Amino acid sequence: MSKKDTSKTATKSKPKDHKKNDFEEKIDGLENNINKLEEELNHEKEKFLRLFAEFENYKRRTSKERIELFKTAGQDVLLALLPVMDDFDRALLELKKSDDDTLYKGVTLIHNKLKETLRTKGLEQFEVKQGDVFDAETHEAITQIPAPKDDLKGKIIDVVEKGYQLGEKIIRYPKVVIGQ
Repeated sequence: MSKKDTSKTATKSKPKDHKKNDFEEKIDGLENNINKLEEELNHEKEKFLRLFAEFENYKRRTSKERIELFKTAGQDVLLALLPVMDDFDRALLELKKSDDDTLYKGVTLIHNKLKETLRTKGLEQFEVKQGDVFDAETHEAITQIPAPKDDLKGKIIDVVEKGYQLGEKIIRYPKVVIGQ
């Protein structure tokens, strides 16, 4: 080979190296773009998963609230009917004292029908009787009197007003007198 030939190969190799560097730079640039896009994709996936989890929690919470609302939907109406039940109880006590047995039976039938209708709607009477232990969580003490017997201290002496619950929720606490 002559000098001319070697110089041609030397000059030819330089552009090849230059092209190779440009190509490597483009590859590096593309790899950087790919890395950035992967980071953005991971970030967006993470945002999506968080949003999805929040939405699932929202659905679960609203579903629970809706079920609770359906359970206690008639609470206002039932609360309005409780004084009527109290009046029936007082009327039955007074009619029991009278001699009119047919009137007593008639009022008892109406009372039982109303009571059963309210029971089908989820209303239950909160059972409290004399001698039960007073519990501030489930009873409302209206007064304290000296206990007639020592074994009634801290216990319920009298039930002034019945309590009612709708499902598991107490909607009216029983009003009681407790012994000191």
